[in-house]
Amino acid sequence: MQEKPVLPSTEPLIDYFNSLIPLNDDESLLVRELFKPRLYRKKQYILQENDVCHQFSFVVRGCARMYKVDEKGNTHIIQFASENWWIVDIGSFHKRKPSELSIDALEDTMVLQISYENLIRLYTSAPKFDRIFRVLIENSFVTLQNRLLQNISSTAEERYLSFIETYSHLSNRLPQIQIASFLGITPEFFSKLKRKILKGKS
Repeated sequence: MQEKPVLPSTEPLIDYFNSLIPLNDDESLLVRELFKPRLYRKKQYILQENDVCHQFSFVVRGCARMYKVDEKGNTHIIQFASENWWIVDIGSFHKRKPSELSIDALEDTMVLQISYENLIRLYTSAPKFDRIFRVLIENSFVTLQNRLLQNISSTAEERYLSFIETYSHLSNRLPQIQIASFLGITPEFFSKLKRKILKGKS
């Protein structure tokens, strides 16, 4: 008989919030009440294209990706999220409209999730969280803006070096095909690029 997985407590998320702005006891209690734990097995969807994104997810353990599959079947990865990162289709979540993106687990992934309704309740009950999530969304916007600029003005090598800087903790955890998809290059070209960079360091 397979053992039931132990779901995460909210303590890692409370620690995360405390690292940004210290929470009082009532605010910590709200986090424990409104965020729900969930385990996603490897390759399981957190969000499927054409569904509404109902959850804002904080990764406690594991790794997820957000991506788009084009008409030719090519996968374009927009974001990776591992420990202490957030992942959400922000447009679908806030506009309550079907998503054009998918989110799935690249590893068995433990998350803490909050629904749109509970996030609004969190803002209303403790305005401190309104400030916290505004900063999170602003930082996410800056990251995506920089990513867009890289895609139109940087070489593949420059994008890969930026990837290593941003996702240094993931560079050895992710399959090469996933990294290549994120960089917008073929796995074959990525292998050559990686060998070239490693050779340059030797």
